[in-house]
Amino acid sequence: MRYSGKNPRRFEDKYKEHNPSRHSETVAKVLASGKTPAGTHRPIMVAEILSALGPKPGERAVDATLGFGGHAQELLARLQPTGRLLGLDADPIELPKTEARLHGLGYGPEVFATRRTNFAGLSQALWEAEMEGADIVLADLGVSSMQLDNPARGFSLKHDGPLDMRMNPQRGQPASVFLERITAEKLREILEEYADEPHAATLAVALAGKKFTTTRALARAAGDALPHLKEDLAEDSVRRVFQGVRIAVNDEFSALESFLRQLPDCLNPGGRAAILTFHSGEDRRVKKSFAAGLQAGIYAEVSDVIWPGAEERRANPRSTPAKLRWARKAL
Repeated sequence: MRYSGKNPRRFEDKYKEHNPSRHSETVAKVLASGKTPAGTHRPIMVAEILSALGPKPGERAVDATLGFGGHAQELLARLQPTGRLLGLDADPIELPKTEARLHGLGYGPEVFATRRTNFAGLSQALWEAEMEGADIVLADLGVSSMQLDNPARGFSLKHDGPLDMRMNPQRGQPASVFLERITAEKLREILEEYADEPHAATLAVALAGKKFTTTRALARAAGDALPHLKEDLAEDSVRRVFQGVRIAVNDEFSALESFLRQLPDCLNPGGRAAILTFHSGEDRRVKKSFAAGLQAGIYAEVSDVIWPGAEERRANPRSTPAKLRWARKAL
């Protein structure tokens, strides 16, 4: 194929990065520059997660947010020869790709199985997989790089695309419909609670009840609503609008609260759970749940917050807001 410049610029044309096994040199250059190759995801805080979870051969594990499978691949290697991992993900587009990738590495269905559900379906997924409990549960919250980088998913301002933002495009309403139907008062509450947006009231009046069909249309309207701000501060507010709307469209906090309620009953005695968060609202909920479990004697130990190291933040800027917390269930 021929492109207008030296290299393809459109997401769907980036054939080298979409097939990294055939173009490892190109992918290595992208990684070395501190970026994430299109269509992939770099697992965050792998060493810290493995240290917290301590996977052992023969144990039963759940990756409740499978994504690209980076964390799952590391866990699977340490669970062998007799261990088993169940991967959960609500995304019907990315899940089959990851399942095929990990099966291709030699992890057959007796070792690695998947369920298309988000982490709120943890208990049901364990039952369907005939797993009475898990020794390890991992959840890496937020949106994946594959979803952010694909303009068709409508999560990012980076490229123009339909204003969708659904983790599962087959369910619920897209962000465009969500904004068209919401009131200014409700949107103000969402932007304050879900995005910590200081200009929530102004933005809510400008955006609620309006029709935006593309990501750039929403970004322009949000930026235009804050003409008094410097450009960089206005851009921060636009990003927070996208974050708050995405969390609301996917009902992410309700799903997280459901997951945290189920988690103790899904862990075997002595089982370990680790949760990566990327937003203060997520972290508050995890911290509160773990603390309550510790006080009630459900958990024997919980961690303080753990941040990615300076080297990881330099090599992978998308890791910067990450926070890790872990808990160990009492025997």
